[in-house]
Amino acid sequence: MKKTLLVYLILIPFVSFAQIKGEATIEWLEKNEMFFGENKINIPQFVGSSFSYDSSKKAIYLTLNISLTSNYNENTLQISNVNYESINESQLGDLDLANIPKTIEASLKINESRDLKQAFIILSPIVKDDFGYKRIKSFSYSISGNNASRISQTNKINAVTNSVLATGDWYQFYIEKSGVYKISRSFLQQLGINLSGINPKKIKLYGNGGRMLPLSNATYYPTDLTENAIQIIGESDGVFNDDDYILFYAEGVDTWNQESQTNINLYDTKSYYYITVQGNDGKRISNMAQPSGNSTLSLTTFDDRQFYELDLVNIGRLGRKWFGEVFDVNQEQEFSFNFPNIDTTTPTKLSINTASAAYTVTSFKVLANGQDVGTMSFPALVQYSGILFYENTLPSNTTFPSSDNVKIKLTYNNNGVPGSKGYLDKIILTAKRNLTGYGKQFPFQYDLASSSLGIVNYTISNANGISQIWDVTDLYNVTSLENTNQASFSFKANLGELRKYVAIDASDYYTPLKTSKTKIVNQNLKGTVFKNAQGQFQDIDYVIITPAFLANSAEKLANFHRSYSNLNVKVIQLENIYQEFSSGKQDIAAIRNCIKYIYDNASTSEKRIKYVNLFGDASYDYKNRTPNNTNIVPIYHALNSNTTGESAFASDDFFGLMDTGEGHITNFFGGIDIAVGRMINDNVSQADEMVNKVIEYHDEKSYGSWRNNYVMVSDDSDKSSDASLQRRQNILADKITFEKPFLNVNKIFLDSYVQEASAGGARYPKGRIDLFSTFEKGSLVVNYLGHGGEDGLASERLWEKSDGENLSNQYKYPLFITITCDFSRFDNPSRPTAGEFTYWNPKGGAISMITTIREIGQFSAENFNDLLAINLFSYGSNQYTTIAEALRISKNSNPNSSTNVVFYIGDPALMLAIPKPKIRLTKVNDIPVSQPIDDFKSLAKMKLSGEITDENNILLTNYNGELSTAIFDKFISRTTLNNDGNSPEMPFNELGETIFRGNASVTNGQFEFSFIVPRDIRVPVANGKISFYAKKNQFFENHSGHDTSIKVGGINENAVADNISPIVKLYMNDETFVSGGTTNESPFLVANLEDESGINTASGIGHDIIAILDGDVDNPFILNDYYQTNLNDFTKGTLRFPLRNLAVGLHTITFKAWDVYNNPITAEIQFIVVGNDSIALTHVLNYPNPFVNYTEFWFSHNRPYEPLEVQVQVITITGKVVWTRNQIVTTEGFLSKEITWDGKDDFGNKIGKGVYVYKLTVKSNLTNSKAEKFEKLVIL
Repeated sequence: MKKTLLVYLILIPFVSFAQIKGEATIEWLEKNEMFFGENKINIPQFVGSSFSYDSSKKAIYLTLNISLTSNYNENTLQISNVNYESINESQLGDLDLANIPKTIEASLKINESRDLKQAFIILSPIVKDDFGYKRIKSFSYSISGNNASRISQTNKINAVTNSVLATGDWYQFYIEKSGVYKISRSFLQQLGINLSGINPKKIKLYGNGGRMLPLSNATYYPTDLTENAIQIIGESDGVFNDDDYILFYAEGVDTWNQESQTNINLYDTKSYYYITVQGNDGKRISNMAQPSGNSTLSLTTFDDRQFYELDLVNIGRLGRKWFGEVFDVNQEQEFSFNFPNIDTTTPTKLSINTASAAYTVTSFKVLANGQDVGTMSFPALVQYSGILFYENTLPSNTTFPSSDNVKIKLTYNNNGVPGSKGYLDKIILTAKRNLTGYGKQFPFQYDLASSSLGIVNYTISNANGISQIWDVTDLYNVTSLENTNQASFSFKANLGELRKYVAIDASDYYTPLKTSKTKIVNQNLKGTVFKNAQGQFQDIDYVIITPAFLANSAEKLANFHRSYSNLNVKVIQLENIYQEFSSGKQDIAAIRNCIKYIYDNASTSEKRIKYVNLFGDASYDYKNRTPNNTNIVPIYHALNSNTTGESAFASDDFFGLMDTGEGHITNFFGGIDIAVGRMINDNVSQADEMVNKVIEYHDEKSYGSWRNNYVMVSDDSDKSSDASLQRRQNILADKITFEKPFLNVNKIFLDSYVQEASAGGARYPKGRIDLFSTFEKGSLVVNYLGHGGEDGLASERLWEKSDGENLSNQYKYPLFITITCDFSRFDNPSRPTAGEFTYWNPKGGAISMITTIREIGQFSAENFNDLLAINLFSYGSNQYTTIAEALRISKNSNPNSSTNVVFYIGDPALMLAIPKPKIRLTKVNDIPVSQPIDDFKSLAKMKLSGEITDENNILLTNYNGELSTAIFDKFISRTTLNNDGNSPEMPFNELGETIFRGNASVTNGQFEFSFIVPRDIRVPVANGKISFYAKKNQFFENHSGHDTSIKVGGINENAVADNISPIVKLYMNDETFVSGGTTNESPFLVANLEDESGINTASGIGHDIIAILDGDVDNPFILNDYYQTNLNDFTKGTLRFPLRNLAVGLHTITFKAWDVYNNPITAEIQFIVVGNDSIALTHVLNYPNPFVNYTEFWFSHNRPYEPLEVQVQVITITGKVVWTRNQIVTTEGFLSKEITWDGKDDFGNKIGKGVYVYKLTVKSNLTNSKAEKFEKLVIL
């Protein structure tokens, strides 16, 4: 007893036991409908983000996130005090009753991400007992663990290594099928190897085989090329003669993969090997070791496995499941197999996997050598179920009598429906064959070896032609047993593990194949990736993974983040990853393993890699079988491929799963360690454009008050279950306003607009215009919640595929959040999506997107949208993460099948452009705001003073810059209209009208400005809002602030009179435009306004700033929000309004504005639209003309913002070219003045006075169109 007590006393200081206890309540909802796009299911649902639905199992789960304070054992979860209520089977809806447990099946899952442990209790909240079905209302739980904080874990030892490819000469070749290969002297010479003076003992062969890399991190795979044992016939004399040759075992791309359930490498068609002849002696095949004991089992037969499998068709164009032959026109097909020396006493096992896509019951009948061995039946597809096809297999015990030649005939019964299609996945035959030579090499094994104990004795007959037996169980360390011309010989091996052998016949060696480029350039990715310019170790923050042809664009992005973001960025080419990490083969796990190598070898856990950018588009087709394929940087695809829903997801999160046991994703997951993003570039031009957008997002021109704008968009209620969409968006909008009051939240709820009928269905034209305007005016975030698809958003076509292309919001790019169905399904190259076009827009659209590439359940989308906002806006803090990091944290905190389909498109190191706090209002009309201040009355002149401070309210005295201010009238109370009759009217509040928008100087952290309140404010007095934004001169720094204490309303009885109308000047694109000139199809209307009292933007009835195009008075453009006053002068200002897709020809704009006293001004401008496909040149001249030693070449064109190739040639009157200038010109407007000339010829000599002709040529590379003009110039 004393000894026992002593043991316990010793343990107590090191290990103290802990326990978590808690209770959970489930609040069940009455509604059962859930939609995945057009696919409807009826399932029980409950409140909260803990709800999840597994569409592959048709089961619901509670996933409860609990806090961990210690180390806990996943096996110690106990559930108690369960409170149930009975339910009817009808309430279960579309749940699969077979997956409802009879008792509570609860599990504890602990995920780890960057040393943060997160625990989740997962259970089915519905059970079935002897009395029927019942659902859980509440329960208690307890989890036991221990606190081992005093026992420190051993830190990982860094293992930075050099690649074998770092030095020496390397030559590559490939094989396709597994077997023993022969390399002759001539083949070595074809590879480019000079064998003169080479000692064959130096020849070394490297390669890791043709198998796919393990998805699971727990399964070992080499991190570099591995040397293989080989056999060189004739090497003993030190010379590689003509008759000498190399024998080696190569693993092909025909190797069974359990994780992907296929015999074919999904990613590559070639298994690469490498030869070098330098350095130490090479590894050679050694003699096979045999056990010395007596055999307990004698075998003269072996298990032979043959398969037939082709990857020809991906039925749903998703997932990693491919099929071979199609059974439609040809409904009966036969497949032949040959088994030499078969043991006819043992039946042959047959495994067949097939699929059917049909809206009727169908079946496959199977004949083996004419014998009926079974039928595989398939149910009919159900429209809007989301299921694309059904799979079926023969029973696992299917056999038939063995024979050397086997014919498997499949007959598809389409039940008389011609559109039905059957598909063959694979046929696998397993037969017993006699261990008998037959003039060919053949592999053999004993399948039951791993489950047996003892020693086996293999006896091989007719073995005269069999020269050796190779044990190829270990690819890299093959061993051999020689047969000295015996007709029969034996060898022994230990049982207890499955060992694989090859019987080698000297007349049947396989021949390797030569690649187009055999000589491999030296590389050392592993050994150099951590080295900085000085050759010293430096931790890596950010990796950009790119194919070689996009490397220059990727390097441009890397350089930007090195300087602007102070990140250590490495650009790694895919081709180099594959050479070192997957033996030359394309493989997604090679990319992951490279990232994991970097992650694991950081100097400390805090300095591990944070961001990974997959710099290229992706596709469901890894092997380029699809026209115009986009497999630039491969993506992870789920194995499930028969549904458009969540279980057939594609995800880049795979590349951020770094912990042991992660990677092989069979369900939902968490524990993502790295923020991963993808820039879906297809070509160099597009890559450059997307990188330029990132740089522009941080450019000085992007600093503006638009960064204070946040837009919440909600679909209407096409069905009753949709009512929650606008309700959840409204609640979230108000929550964001509360947490981040400096943001001006704009609510675009479709059901609050008047719905209009059209030939194509119901539409919301005003809502559509408002959404476009939020992009073009500028918004930090645009968040859409509702229904969508690959072609756009909402059934009312709120957003169509072409819309993203047509936006012109350069330097005001928002984050576009669309947690809807399929909006950005970029992995199908046959069908570009609305989301892709929005991202790809080079001068507009979105800077990045949090979006979906599969269908997602509406309820789950609503929950995740709320969760994402918490992390994106760092509620309760002013410290923000990158957008991709916020998404990573959100996914980890609520892992479920829905979050699998949420995707980040864009630069993962991109921070949302949230201004710093804070800007404060200090005085109104020179009265401190701490005292009672004047109300903002109609026509009252107001003077506002304020200051810019840090978070601790300390004045930033070194802050000099510009301030933008927007002052809003009182909040407006509105209600939705219940247009479709599926949702009750919902009241909501939104910002009041903008009564002033102006700009002022900030000097030493302080500012003041004045303006006159418009007559059109609403008279009742209530709180308005002031929104401030400031940017610092010559620094990339901006601040924001707000004030909601001001009172707006009432009338200034002492207002001075003003009966003078404003002054306006109109232009198109820039102030050089002359009415009647030419424009492109999407020009900007520019208006310069002036009035001593200021311009009215308060949206009074009939007093908006409007533009009417071609007399269409029923559809005026409302321009109030586009107007900005000049700096420090509220009496003058400018607006720029983008017009879209105008028809070619003459157009007239009638413009009307009002001052704050409602004095009107009307003006008109005309312009001619020239089609974008052709270049129009007008007003070609040089100025000054005549000139002495300086002139500028001016011309107007219709291609603003596009880089144009411009050439000017000066020609004598006799036709001799004396001077040529080629220059790339990009203009924001229509007028170019960029090209100048000093009057000297191409050799720098002054040319003579006189008259010359010049030819101006302008070319567009986008449309390959060109225009030319000739004009005269005079040199004095």
